[in-house]
Amino acid sequence: MAQSAAPAAASPALPITPLPLKAILPWAVFFGMLALVLLYFVGAEQGATSLVAGTGVHEWVHDGRHLLGFPCH
Repeated sequence: MAQSAAPAAASPALPITPLPLKAILPWAVFFGMLALVLLYFVGAEQGATSLVAGTGVHEWVHDGRHLLGFPCH
Protein backbone atom coordinates (compact mmCIF):
# COMPACT_ATOMS: atom_id res chain seq x y z
CA MET A 1 0.00 0.00 0.00
CA ALA A 2 2.94 2.35 0.47
CA GLN A 3 4.04 2.00 -3.15
CA SER A 4 2.74 4.28 -5.88
CA ALA A 5 1.30 2.90 -9.11
CA ALA A 6 3.02 5.56 -11.20
CA PRO A 7 6.82 5.81 -11.17
CA ALA A 8 8.24 9.09 -9.91
CA ALA A 9 9.45 11.30 -12.73
CA ALA A 10 13.08 12.21 -12.33
CA SER A 11 13.60 15.91 -12.79
CA PRO A 12 16.85 17.04 -14.36
CA ALA A 13 19.26 18.69 -11.95
CA LEU A 14 19.43 22.42 -12.59
CA PRO A 15 22.78 24.07 -11.99
CA ILE A 16 22.75 26.73 -9.28
CA THR A 17 24.38 29.91 -10.50
CA PRO A 18 25.39 32.53 -7.91
CA LEU A 19 24.17 36.10 -8.33
CA PRO A 20 26.93 38.55 -9.14
CA LEU A 21 27.64 41.29 -6.60
CA LYS A 22 26.90 43.95 -9.24
CA ALA A 23 23.29 42.72 -9.37
CA ILE A 24 22.81 42.71 -5.59
CA LEU A 25 24.68 45.88 -4.59
CA PRO A 26 22.20 48.51 -5.91
CA TRP A 27 19.30 46.77 -4.15
CA ALA A 28 21.28 46.43 -0.92
CA VAL A 29 22.12 50.14 -0.99
CA PHE A 30 18.51 51.07 -1.75
CA PHE A 31 17.06 48.99 1.08
CA GLY A 32 19.79 50.15 3.45
CA MET A 33 18.98 53.81 2.75
CA LEU A 34 15.25 53.08 3.07
CA ALA A 35 15.86 51.45 6.45
CA LEU A 36 17.87 54.47 7.64
CA VAL A 37 15.15 56.91 6.55
CA LEU A 38 12.48 54.85 8.30
CA LEU A 39 14.64 54.61 11.43
CA TYR A 40 15.06 58.40 11.39
CA PHE A 41 11.34 59.07 11.09
CA VAL A 42 10.45 56.56 13.78
CA GLY A 43 13.29 57.37 16.14
CA ALA A 44 14.38 60.97 15.74
CA GLU A 45 11.69 62.98 13.90
CA GLN A 46 10.90 65.20 16.84
CA GLY A 47 12.28 68.35 18.37
CA ALA A 48 15.44 70.07 17.11
CA THR A 49 16.12 67.59 14.29
CA SER A 50 12.57 67.70 12.93
CA LEU A 51 12.26 67.96 9.15
CA VAL A 52 8.45 68.20 9.17
CA ALA A 53 6.73 70.93 11.17
CA GLY A 54 4.05 69.94 13.62
CA THR A 55 3.32 66.68 15.38
CA GLY A 56 1.81 64.74 12.47
CA VAL A 57 4.79 62.45 11.89
CA HIS A 58 5.22 61.88 15.62
CA GLU A 59 1.60 60.86 16.05
CA TRP A 60 1.70 58.65 12.97
CA VAL A 61 4.73 56.63 14.18
CA HIS A 62 3.99 56.91 17.91
CA ASP A 63 3.22 53.23 18.52
CA GLY A 64 6.22 52.17 16.46
CA ARG A 65 8.44 54.34 18.63
CA HIS A 66 7.29 52.54 21.76
CA LEU A 67 7.53 49.13 20.08
CA LEU A 68 11.18 49.80 19.16
CA GLY A 69 11.99 51.21 22.60
CA PHE A 70 12.36 54.90 21.72
CA PRO A 71 11.22 57.27 24.47
CA CYS A 72 8.98 60.07 23.27
CA HIS A 73 7.26 61.62 26.29
